[in-house]
Amino acid sequence: MYSIHLQQTLPQVFADRDAILSDVWHQDIAFHKEKHYLIEAASGTGKSSLCSYIYGYRYDYQGLINFDDRNIRSLSTDEWVDIRKHSLSILFQELRVFPELTAFENVQLKNQLTNYKKKKEILALFEALGMADKMNEQTARLSFGQQQRVAFIRSLCQPFDFIFLDEPVSHLDDGNGTVMGNLLTEEAGRQGAGVIVTSIGKHLQLHYDSILKL
Repeated sequence: MYSIHLQQTLPQVFADRDAILSDVWHQDIAFHKEKHYLIEAASGTGKSSLCSYIYGYRYDYQGLINFDDRNIRSLSTDEWVDIRKHSLSILFQELRVFPELTAFENVQLKNQLTNYKKKKEILALFEALGMADKMNEQTARLSFGQQQRVAFIRSLCQPFDFIFLDEPVSHLDDGNGTVMGNLLTEEAGRQGAGVIVTSIGKHLQLHYDSILKL
């Protein structure tokens, strides 16, 4: 996948609004591999909806979303499975970790599906993010910021053409945010991938090729 192309895309719930002032909604805009994008959004402007649309589990929008030249509405279940395994990674705002599993088990669950990272690489990520001593803790016992780091490590345990991170540093201190940014830049650079980050305030410190207002 080389591009994610939105054409006049708009959440259906916004359809009756008189005016939409956005760099994304109701525009013709494409995200490209190897580029870094920051989408700044105020609360209630559809940030989480955008994530849901691109990841393909909500379709309550007008307009088109294409992966390259393919309308994502036409993708089969098997095609979505392949895309989510090989082309598109996501860090959800609500994280979606399994609370009964340990931090390491949450990450390994993903890695067992992709066989992308060696165990020593995963351990190095936990170490870099100051989570080595929390690997065997149930995620239910971790703070939200610690869970964010677990979900971030999990998102790197697959090949991807694009990685979508929804408010990835909302509960992180600046030091861990910097480490996360460095790890993300390194992994995305290795894969030649595009990076799309959303924020309603505090955002991941990266070199962004484009900053958009939702």
